[in-house]
Amino acid sequence: MNQYEARRRALLEKIEPGSMALIYSGETEPCSLDEGYHFEANRHFFYLTGIRRENMALVLMRPLEEGMPEHITLFIEEPQPLAERWTGKRMTIEEAKEVSGIKDVRYIDNLNGFIGRLMTREGLCAAYFDCYKDAAGNPDSYNMRKAKAFAGDWFGVPVKNLHPLVSALRMVKDETEVAAIREAIAMTDKGLRRVLATLEPGKMEYQMQAEFEYAIKMEGADGPAFATIAGSGINGCMMHYGTNHCRCEDGTLLLLDLGAKANGYCADITRTYPVSGKFTARQREIYGIVLAANRAVAAAARPGVTTRDLNDVCKKVLAEGLMAIGKIEKPEQIDTYYMHGVSHHLGIDVHDATNHDLAPLKPGAVITDEPGLYIDEECIGIRIEDDLLITEDGCVVLSEAVVREPDEIEAIMAEGRKSE
Repeated sequence: MNQYEARRRALLEKIEPGSMALIYSGETEPCSLDEGYHFEANRHFFYLTGIRRENMALVLMRPLEEGMPEHITLFIEEPQPLAERWTGKRMTIEEAKEVSGIKDVRYIDNLNGFIGRLMTREGLCAAYFDCYKDAAGNPDSYNMRKAKAFAGDWFGVPVKNLHPLVSALRMVKDETEVAAIREAIAMTDKGLRRVLATLEPGKMEYQMQAEFEYAIKMEGADGPAFATIAGSGINGCMMHYGTNHCRCEDGTLLLLDLGAKANGYCADITRTYPVSGKFTARQREIYGIVLAANRAVAAAARPGVTTRDLNDVCKKVLAEGLMAIGKIEKPEQIDTYYMHGVSHHLGIDVHDATNHDLAPLKPGAVITDEPGLYIDEECIGIRIEDDLLITEDGCVVLSEAVVREPDEIEAIMAEGRKSE
């Protein structure tokens, strides 16, 4: 049993007897007359099959009673030599079997007939689709559109949401998932070291982004895990700054929130570097407070705690640090300079799927640890983010090797400038 088969088995135990789960990989969305947006397969489909190709579908059917036949069937595009001449080779049935571990692989043109036979012969009582939606009024996803079409064709058969069931499984990573995240973090580390070696006053934020993304692609990364944030000066005080068009001025800081993606899994790391190669006394002072919070969260992360608990730890350390230097007078004033949560789950998605954001952490969870302080009036934005693996009695900082101590940062930057 490969890891994908184990996940499918776990999901089959969660859906009702006499029901099926139907998950589509999706299709490329058009962005112009003859061009499509970059395709990303439905994350649940990838999680359950190991495949990131478009126009595929997975059907899981749990029989009504034990001993009755079940169905685990994968539908893929049929090879077409003419189409492959233009868009590349399609996956064969044998290749799909090898990757996914699914024995029953058919062509996608047969899917509707297959569903019809299940509905009429098996007497299915419910159908599960990935019906995730983050806000009312947002456009429907590909799987949501398929769910609505199914409901119209088979009126009276309840359509249920598969998303929380798969999300609950994804909150605990297996060894192959952790290995992929470790690889993504190692690539991210190499990209950041290239930035350290090349950062200097006068460079543009987009040049630092380019240095990082070049380095990770040369290491074999799928690409960036998300849009790279490279904010210098006041731009580092914006949580999701993404323009990256300003000059890195002498005496300012450069905040880099970024990550590589490896084998479909993401790293999410933030580091803050002095553009000149040396932190000012004030920058070091604020940096030390953020670093103390980062270390305190890692020390507190363990099974049974929630991300809200970790955020409380973070806010306490940040508030005490700012009160000690006279920047605030009362703990509740920390909200002026720290306005986001300290942690989220990490995996196939950067903000990985959860069935409950505040569920107690379990061994195998991978989360971020990202305290920050954003002092607009001083143009100081500092965030230090690491990726943590929850273990039986604590956590492992998967990104421990990514340099964060100010002395080490300055030493690496000085060495890089010597070699120029």
